[in-house]
Amino acid sequence: MNKIKFPEDFMWGAATAAYQIEGAWDEDGKGNSVWDTLSHMPGVIQNGDTGDTAIDHYHRYKEDVAIMKAVGLQTYRFSISWPRILPEGTGRINQKGIDFYNSLIDELITAGIEPIITLYHWDFPQALADKGGWMNRASMDWFAEYAELCFKSFGDRVKNWITFNEPWVDAYAVVFLLGGPTIEAMSRANHISHHYMLSHARAVEIYRQLYPGGRIGITLDLSPVYTEADSQQDKIAANRFDGFMNRWFLDPVLKGSYPEDMLAWYREKQVAPDIRQGDMELIQSNRSDFLGVNYYSRTIVKAFQDEPILEFKVIENRDDSWATNGEVYPDGLYDLLIRLDNDYDHPLLFITENGTSFGDEELVDGKVMDKRRQKYLQQHFEAASRAISKGVNLKRYYVWSLFDNFEWIYGYSRRFGLVYVDYNTQERIWKESAFWYRQVITDNGFSL
Repeated sequence: MNKIKFPEDFMWGAATAAYQIEGAWDEDGKGNSVWDTLSHMPGVIQNGDTGDTAIDHYHRYKEDVAIMKAVGLQTYRFSISWPRILPEGTGRINQKGIDFYNSLIDELITAGIEPIITLYHWDFPQALADKGGWMNRASMDWFAEYAELCFKSFGDRVKNWITFNEPWVDAYAVVFLLGGPTIEAMSRANHISHHYMLSHARAVEIYRQLYPGGRIGITLDLSPVYTEADSQQDKIAANRFDGFMNRWFLDPVLKGSYPEDMLAWYREKQVAPDIRQGDMELIQSNRSDFLGVNYYSRTIVKAFQDEPILEFKVIENRDDSWATNGEVYPDGLYDLLIRLDNDYDHPLLFITENGTSFGDEELVDGKVMDKRRQKYLQQHFEAASRAISKGVNLKRYYVWSLFDNFEWIYGYSRRFGLVYVDYNTQERIWKESAFWYRQVITDNGFSL
């Protein structure tokens, strides 16, 4: 039997996001987010679900923190609802929102759990969306105001911060949801992505002025890229996809610059962002202290000349190890971590999300026997351990997710949690994987 052990300073946690768990969508002075708007639009969310109540974490946070402590979490990643503390996105402060997060942070610290906060996990204030949202260059001023309020309100106790969660998804996924990367859609997405990078840099700058001893980074959804065939055309396509999804964000936050090949390509296609004087200097001087990595699966691509802008096609490699979030491919995590270490000068890395839903979990006799989730996590933990043994500077692992919750456009149809939630009664029930994870944390490892 092979025993996998992690370094003594390694930390184990789990992650959530505000809109997915909090509920209380219109309580105590909270403003509307774009997801409040979207979820109330007919036909947008599967089964007509909304995050209005979600898992009622806003009212049940003490119970939820007690579960975290019982599972043995050493650290907990959660996000702030921007419109809960700034109902209009800027200006007027909602003290009840500040009070909620202060109480949650205090509860975590009392339980011996280190909080790490994500400032932006997609719940953009509707009031600012009405002013052009992230397409408006003023968005970096809006975000700076919001970030500074959070730092000043919670920074005395919270020493690790994440500016953005998965900016690629927020900027580019809609391109594909709407039928493909047209010139207009790609241009818009590239402009938005640049405003994200400027906003990230401004927040980093403000945080370091206020709390020079803390750490601030960003979480990117990253996917290692493989070719369908060993052809030169497919290799070129794979490199372009890597530039499109991975390097377009990795390079600015870790190197302070955009990848030259992608800038040249976007300029040729007339979809490049509007980079103004001083922008790159701001980005260059405010690189991340750490990188949060969200990994779910790999990507396989082939050259596809009929695609007018990016000229690649993503291939679904479906087999019997397919989850609702993609192919189960733990070696992709190993490859990704090694690549990050080699290409970006040995950065400090946290796995900020990794988890799965197979879409078939049922509560039977008060139990959820989710053996496949346990196997999935075990395989990915082993891949992470292999990367650490090769010198990768990986220090934390946050499972997605602690609880079953509202999974964006899929509503409540997908369960990613270690803990099952009965959405009718809000009862929390540990899945078998939660018991297994508790033992992993206790042992700081596991046996294969």
